Amino acid sequence: MQRNPRAETSMAMPPRGWLRAIVLAAALAGAGIGSGVVPVTAQAKADSDRSMSVPIAADAPERYVVKRGDTLWDISAMYLEDPWYWPEIWYVNPSIANPHLIYPGDVLYFSYVDGKPRVSLERAATVRLSPEVRSSPLDGAIRAIPYDVLMNFAGRPSLLEKDQVKQAPYVVGMRDRHIVGTELNEVYGRGLVKPAPGSRYSIINVGEELRDPDDGDLLGYMGHFAGVGEVLANTGAVVPGKESIFDMKREEELAHLRLSEVSREVMQGDKLFPAAVEVGEDFVISLPKDAQVLGQVVAIVDGVHVGGKYQVVAINRGKKHGLQPGNALGVFHRGEQIRDRYDRTNWSAWTANYDKVRLPDERSATIMVFKVYGRMSYGLVMESSQVVRRGDFIAHPLYGHRDAARSAYLP
Repeated sequence: MQRNPRAETSMAMPPRGWLRAIVLAAALAGAGIGSGVVPVTAQAKADSDRSMSVPIAADAPERYVVKRGDTLWDISAMYLEDPWYWPEIWYVNPSIANPHLIYPGDVLYFSYVDGKPRVSLERAATVRLSPEVRSSPLDGAIRAIPYDVLMNFAGRPSLLEKDQVKQAPYVVGMRDRHIVGTELNEVYGRGLVKPAPGSRYSIINVGEELRDPDDGDLLGYMGHFAGVGEVLANTGAVVPGKESIFDMKREEELAHLRLSEVSREVMQGDKLFPAAVEVGEDFVISLPKDAQVLGQVVAIVDGVHVGGKYQVVAINRGKKHGLQPGNALGVFHRGEQIRDRYDRTNWSAWTANYDKVRLPDERSATIMVFKVYGRMSYGLVMESSQVVRRGDFIAHPLYGHRDAARSAYLP
């Protein structure tokens, strides 16, 4: 006859056992477990790690004061072995305006609630401090990725989506019949809408094409920084009419710029982008919605063929494939195919009939997508154990991750 484990557990407990249970329940209630909030202890943490899929970092701090220069990725990595699980433990406090934003001076508290880890926020303004005069206001909210890297890329774009190139203003001509422009030369920009005198524009030379390796379609272009132009004034220019050169002429306003910070010759047709840009609201680190997303690294900024941490890469996946800013992706080096030169039956003998063996794919890095277009995105390399190469494939960050040694993939 089969035994019923439920029936066995419901048998009457000996009197001494009941007494122990009552004492234990009282002790747990006194520790705060009865209310759902559990102090962070090694045992509670170990029990939670065994019962849930979110991997908590071994040295996760119970209390952390956010500092200037922190990034959301760095803070997430303090609490999680995999930072992209941040939304799983972040407690969004509805009583705080825009609770997703974290500012320098804010205090983060780590605890377990109903057996699950949670990070909650206490605004700096509500923290009780000893009497002192605040010498400077709090900085803006911290960014998910290093702000200076993001601003440098946005202000001096090195990868250009094809629609950017079509629509961007450009250098239409140069003063004094110059063929190329150098420092302190003056040029004229077309397509700028009444730029204010003193405003600055990065001048970008459009380089080689970026094509989708899947179908050969044009995705964009490499951009090469040529210099900076400062607007001196707006001036009228006379150009032929639309129908023919004999039509009545119309006037068009051009921007008059002086070149500075020139790193290469400025050419007619070079594109103009605002040197000071607003990168907009930040994003939350997340996993891509499509677990089967699979693409390729098509370009690396300033890396030619290889890149590393905090370098920007372009991938051939975008909104069409379900990506959005904040998505984390794994980068994998394709395992090369080699020939086994030894005879299996005689290990010391060479053979003429080589077996082809494909080495395993190696995880090289993790990137975070920060700019997404229809079929193309830009991502920042957040961590890397090997160099990132053009042609490496990108996939969901859990691809090949759980079934192999973690040290083989992440530093």
